[in-house]
Amino acid sequence: MSAPDDGDSLVPPTAEKSYAERLSRLSGARWKQVLHVQAPFRAHIRHLRLGRTLDVGCGTGRNLQYLDENSVGVDHNPFSVQTARDAGLTAYTSDEFFGSGVAAPASFDSVLSAHVVEHLEPQDAAEIFASYLPYVRPGGTVVFITPQERGFASDSTHVAFSDHAALERLGASLGLKPEKHYSFPFPRFTGKFFTYNEFVQVFKV
Repeated sequence: MSAPDDGDSLVPPTAEKSYAERLSRLSGARWKQVLHVQAPFRAHIRHLRLGRTLDVGCGTGRNLQYLDENSVGVDHNPFSVQTARDAGLTAYTSDEFFGSGVAAPASFDSVLSAHVVEHLEPQDAAEIFASYLPYVRPGGTVVFITPQERGFASDSTHVAFSDHAALERLGASLGLKPEKHYSFPFPRFTGKFFTYNEFVQVFKV
């Protein structure tokens, strides 16, 4: 997706500066810091043991900061990428990544994409993720994380509710082998009223 351009009506809302600012504001909310609400999500990402990871749709680096130190983030929002860099993380815009020496075939152990698929129509999601799979080693891991009902309704830029069935279809279209799926951090029914409950789908390349 293209970088923001004030004169380009085709720029998606998620590529705008205001969206990057929203992400920073939400992740830095005082109540979240006081209650340590990120602790289970941080532990979950680390527990996945993804190795060197390509974080596709890394945003401002919320998950990237919990991955192995050699991991790399990619996002179509240059303002989010800059925020991640300011935090000391390695992040690129999509165009920068594909033109960099970091984009070496089979050089990553995994791809992680959290809260991205729901922003895309299924055919667009398949096309975008197909472009990143060559950078994952054979036998590597691909993880998709998407919001459940309450979380999906919380963001007007969400366009496609992506539950386990939808993610399985995406994985199949990419030729991935399903390994496991589950609801996190609470049981599936919680997603109808808890904003931060997630679908987690794990595949092998």
